[in-house]
Amino acid sequence: MTPAARQIVFRQVERPRGKRAEENLDWFFNSLGIGEGRDVDQVAQRILVVLLSHQVSGNGVPVERISRDLDVSSSRINHHIRNLVDAGVVYRHKRQIHLRGNSLQSMVQELRKDALRVLDDIEATAAELDRSFGIEG
Repeated sequence: MTPAARQIVFRQVERPRGKRAEENLDWFFNSLGIGEGRDVDQVAQRILVVLLSHQVSGNGVPVERISRDLDVSSSRINHHIRNLVDAGVVYRHKRQIHLRGNSLQSMVQELRKDALRVLDDIEATAAELDRSFGIEG
């Protein structure tokens, strides 16, 4: 069985000049590829905002609560949560959804570690492939 793939997305997007939290939040999510594509209602972003608003308690948030807070069906919430789990920004534990790292800054630090592990593996494989072609790095 192939291990589950995680897709880490980083986009270089021009940062807004203003200091409005909403603009910066949109930029932040867009830079991580969150809420793009068919998510025209920005449900993924809204889920993360709900999780952030409950972070002070240190507890996760059940899907039913997120669904109620956003007035979006639980099945749709679950769909977006699966994508957010695959992206490495949230995780499930005991029927609760948690923001990875317990803050946005910690989440980015965890994503950085993930990206470096992936790049280290790719680099090691690239060196092996170079050697198989007689190329020394």
